[in-house]
Amino acid sequence: MTPLRASRVEVMAESAELIKPLEPGWQEALSGQEPVFAQLRTELLTRRNNGEHILPAPDAVLRAFRQPFADVRVLILGQDPYPTPSHPIGLSFAVAPDVRPIPRSLANIYRELQDDLGISPPQHGDLTAWTRQGVLLLNRVLTVRAGDSGSHRGLGWEQITEAALRALVARGTPLVSILWGADARKLQPILDQGEHTAVLTSPHPSPLSAHRGFFGSAPFSAANEALQRLGSTPISWELDG
Repeated sequence: MTPLRASRVEVMAESAELIKPLEPGWQEALSGQEPVFAQLRTELLTRRNNGEHILPAPDAVLRAFRQPFADVRVLILGQDPYPTPSHPIGLSFAVAPDVRPIPRSLANIYRELQDDLGISPPQHGDLTAWTRQGVLLLNRVLTVRAGDSGSHRGLGWEQITEAALRALVARGTPLVSILWGADARKLQPILDQGEHTAVLTSPHPSPLSAHRGFFGSAPFSAANEALQRLGSTPISWELDG
């Protein structure tokens, strides 16, 4: 069956959301990336108009860059959005509150959170409470074709997210980076830049690798210890019900 083309209204809506102003701090930090943003807008609109189902929803693609740039104290770096429709919401590892079952990687994160800090796993996957405290939940690549993990690698998102990481480090304020998995660990040289930064690494929380060292890594208590060492306040990792 030939895929349905996006309507003119849908295409215009996606274009509007992708140029929606970022939080002012992020807008300044990423101002040099406008040509890449323009290239991505064109590519994503073309793909969508040709019937490709792109995740997350247009208004969520840049969600991570709509929280205050100056407030970011902890970075949790993911790979790319969940490829399951209705799952990705623009924050790495998070899903909407009504999504059931919770994705397995997130369930493993919750298991480690309980083992590390004794916090009972919530019944939802909404991690917004962390972002309000300065936790940036950022994926390396910000879009994906539904059902095809990693399908938007190489489109240009890597350049934008690398610029975002460099801008965070350049502030000179405390930043603790939590890097799960080999892809995330490749960014360690960019993020480990002196007395105001700390980097924590472990295997990815996915079912394929969680038992190879993610479980038992205690990233949440380690992040709080690093924040205090850097002169910042710890994160309250408990999620509301």
